[in-house]
Amino acid sequence: MQSLPETGFLRLPQIIGDPKRNLPPLIPVGKTTWWEGVRAGKFPQPVKLSSRVTVWRAEDIRALIESTSAA
Repeated sequence: MQSLPETGFLRLPQIIGDPKRNLPPLIPVGKTTWWEGVRAGKFPQPVKLSSRVTVWRAEDIRALIESTSAA
């Protein structure tokens, strides 16, 4: 598993993984499933840095991982 920074931002491939870039998933779901989960409120809301750059707070992803591993 890749290391998760204490603070900062993560792009989607860093969260769901990208085999082409040799990035293992932190949360093993597909892109469509991820975006459906965001819309449904199951996954954290993104932050738009620009019109083409969407990121998630590392703290939010850490909390999601901890909440799913505790369940």
